Parts: sequence; structure tokens; C-alpha cells
Amino acid sequence: MRFVLASQSPARLAVLKAAGVTPVVRVSGVDEDAVAAGLGEPTPASLVTALAVAKAEAVAVDERDAVVIGCDSMLLTADGQVQGKPATTEIARERWGRMAGTTGTLLTGHALLVVRDGEVVERVAEHEGTLVRFAEPTAAELDAYLATGEPLHVAGAFTLDGLGGWFVEGIDGDPSSVIGISLPLTRRLLRRVGLSVADLWQAPER
Repeated sequence: MRFVLASQSPARLAVLKAAGVTPVVRVSGVDEDAVAAGLGEPTPASLVTALAVAKAEAVAVDERDAVVIGCDSMLLTADGQVQGKPATTEIARERWGRMAGTTGTLLTGHALLVVRDGEVVERVAEHEGTLVRFAEPTAAELDAYLATGEPLHVAGAFTLDGLGGWFVEGIDGDPSSVIGISLPLTRRLLRRVGLSVADLWQAPER
């Protein structure tokens, strides 16, 4: 039974590889806006969890025997706003104008599905929240960071493991969750479906 990551995120893949697991990568192609629109008025935690479930389920339909994990991350800012990927420099700049010098909560939803003989036989999902304390970059630093394009493609317009790490004063919680996939939570989800993370460490790359 192979381990499948339902995400194209290089950061999530890097976290898993560094932890001894080389997953098969499958991109879900889920329309996140459509999923969110179908939820009505979800809490931030239920939103990221529902998106993670949707991604895992979209990939699981093409698997026969596999463990599939899907993830989704968003930042809950100090003023109560939920932020995904900004997509444009203007939006990223505006968000950093409000984030700088504050503390936000990076929420990452996780969904783990076990597929046997083409059918989903186990389904578990949770989320992880980690407090992030943001620095106050100078105008020149922010201009340079935005020019790299990195913050446009990541939840909350920052990274912990990339250039954005220069502007994070500290975190309270699980660092791997901030990067995109919580190792402790993934381990707990595996245990809930009767699996051990140790079984995945020697899984071959396919």
C-alpha cells in the first residue's frame, strides 16, 4: 500500500522526505472556491479541514490500494480574517501591512483516507493551529520580498522554510504544520486507522 500526497506543494513534499517518507504526488485539481461556497459560513478550522478532505477524496478515486493525505492551509489573522494565497503583489502587500508586528494562527487541515480494492475504507480528518509572531519588515525589505514572488503562492503570504522565515519572530506550536503538513498530526491520524508511520519510512519512490 503506497502513501499518496494529494498536493503539488514542494514544501509539503520536502517535509515528508526529510522525515523519511517519499510519497507518490498526485495533484487534486479541486476547485477550492466551489468547495468553500458549498459550506455556507464555515469556521476557519472547518474550512481548511473540508478543503483537505475534498483534495484527498479527489485523488483517492484513482487509487486502488493506498493511503492518501490531503492538506490545506490558511492564516487566521489577529483581526479575525482568513487568508489563503494572495495571488497578486497588491494583495500580498496589503496583507503584510496588517500582519506586520502582530500574531496570527496558521491553520492546516489534514484528511487521511485508506483505500483498499478501490474503495475508501477509512477516513479521518483534523486540523492543526500554530501561532505565528510576525516581524515588521522595512519598506525596502517588503518590496524585495514581494519581488521574489514567493509570498504570492503560499497561505498567508509568508513561508517559514523560505525567504519569509526572515520575517517570522517565532512560533508557538508545530513548525511542520506551518510549512504545510503536521508530522505529529499525520502520525496520530495514521494510528487512528491502525497504521504506523514506521511502516512508511522505507516506502519506495514510484
